[in-house]
Amino acid sequence: MIDLTNIPVSELLELHGDVIAELRRREIVRSANNPTGDYAELLFSRAFGWRLNRNSSADADATDAEGLTYQIKCRKLAKPNGSRQLGFLRRLPDRPFDRLAAVLLDGKFRVLRGAIVPYEVVQSRATYVDSVKAWRFMLRDGVWDLPNVDDVTEKLRRAELEICCSPVSQALAPH
Repeated sequence: MIDLTNIPVSELLELHGDVIAELRRREIVRSANNPTGDYAELLFSRAFGWRLNRNSSADADATDAEGLTYQIKCRKLAKPNGSRQLGFLRRLPDRPFDRLAAVLLDGKFRVLRGAIVPYEVVQSRATYVDSVKAWRFMLRDGVWDLPNVDDVTEKLRRAELEICCSPVSQALAPH
């Protein structure tokens, strides 16, 4: 690991920009934003062969071979007991997706747990937040015990190994 303790802030920010640019070049992330969401999309698309929609799609992030749509959300936990709130869900009453694909990552971007949650479960457990005009869904441990929720942790971990442990040339290979 690189010791960053004595590097000036200006160089850290430059390094951050360079890292994001390299992750984009390797097609690990699709935007210059926080890489968490883009990485989750890559994990699910690799694990299940889903086709990712264009960046910033308002409704669904991916579609499977049968035409089911998925909203992909991720939470990177700074500490094990950190907040499990996923990114806000827009237009939930309009049924903008069929299933929620969600993953929890640890502080080093490693897969902790992943689930595919039916829309009906999300709708029944999400709460509306008026200040942001969207719905909040908490990916608590109990979600994995709900009916029709699929634990996809192992499939995501296999995709993680494929992405993170393969040589650069393989990371860039079509998927």
